[in-house]
Amino acid sequence: MWDEQGTQYLDAFAGLWCVNLGYGRKELIDAASQQMAQLPYYNLFFNTSTEPVINLAKTLASIAPAHINNAFFCGSGSEANDTVFRMVRRYWDLKQQPTKKIFIGRHNGYHGSTVAGASLGGMGYMHKQGDLPINGVVHINQPYWFGEGGDLTPEEFGLQRAQELESKILEIGADNVAAFVAEPIQGAGGIIIPPSTYWPEIQRIVKKYNILLVVDEVICGFGRTGNWFGCDTLDIKADLMPIAKGLSSGYLPIGGVLIADHVAETFKQENSGDLNHGFTYSGHPVCAAVALANVNIIRDENIIENVQQNTGPYLAAQLQRLSDHPLVGEVRSAGLLAAIELVKDKTSRSRFDSKGTAGSSCRDHALANGLILRATGDTMLLSPPLVITNTEIDQLISKISLALDNTYNDLTTPK
Repeated sequence: MWDEQGTQYLDAFAGLWCVNLGYGRKELIDAASQQMAQLPYYNLFFNTSTEPVINLAKTLASIAPAHINNAFFCGSGSEANDTVFRMVRRYWDLKQQPTKKIFIGRHNGYHGSTVAGASLGGMGYMHKQGDLPINGVVHINQPYWFGEGGDLTPEEFGLQRAQELESKILEIGADNVAAFVAEPIQGAGGIIIPPSTYWPEIQRIVKKYNILLVVDEVICGFGRTGNWFGCDTLDIKADLMPIAKGLSSGYLPIGGVLIADHVAETFKQENSGDLNHGFTYSGHPVCAAVALANVNIIRDENIIENVQQNTGPYLAAQLQRLSDHPLVGEVRSAGLLAAIELVKDKTSRSRFDSKGTAGSSCRDHALANGLILRATGDTMLLSPPLVITNTEIDQLISKISLALDNTYNDLTTPK
């Protein structure tokens, strides 16, 4: 990318986790133009649909896990999670279990900025603005071993944090709990990859207590983790999967919810009535046409296979070279999703302060050196376009290394 002064930047964050195919893909521009000329808009109400939406739904069913063959479209990831909120509660009403209303999310999870989305998420600074979360949403702790694991092994910690879900269910009463909502890998919270023991235990618990599992794929979906979905990477069987971002590579706004067959069939029963939910731009035909072209490119050009077998492992290997830097406490990655933890002391994993000074300094130095990345506190986040090359990864690592050196000098040079 170039700014108005002509300064060049390597975008290591893919816009906002979303520009998976990179900038300037003519196929996506043409798909929008052609659909705009043919049919610029029609709604999905009143038993109507459009060809791009039908074809997109079929394509998503072909790449989703085998038990998922239905989609509900909307305009964003936030709208997708609002849809989940409505859909889950209606599901339990149709199952004659109307007391199952409460959602359990995670502290520091992120599910959007609408009222329901921000409530399902666990960002305290968001909750302070608008008296959130709304009634019917509670939270448990996140599986963040590096920041909160103490002396436990990752495996011990992952099991402990997963079992907090069972404790919360027993506290509330299983007959009152509708769903557990979580990202496969937390994105905005700091690219937190759960320990290997976490998701198997979560799935045991939701199955035991008959609770829906909502796995938010807005960031992890469409190749980001080296598979079509984070659920594929971490072997999770979800009941509902919110999607957005990489669905269209950010070229046009579109989101949705992928729905497991047993949930969809409940809504299709003869006496279920309408789900009184939808948006003017649900399944907008131009957005759907671009999303379809985007998914087809990802599939036809074997982009996910390249992430899985080539660029993902290459990024992981190059990031490991940074582990010896005095500022780096940990590097971790999954596909082309990665984090670098900045610390004052490697052994204790302690930070320089509670204000994220190291992270903001590193981000600013990187930007000054032509690299766009993100800081969550003192955790540096990387989410480059899936089409990044190994040569560009070398450039990325070189620029990060320089930013780390400059940040370390800032923090350790006497004022």
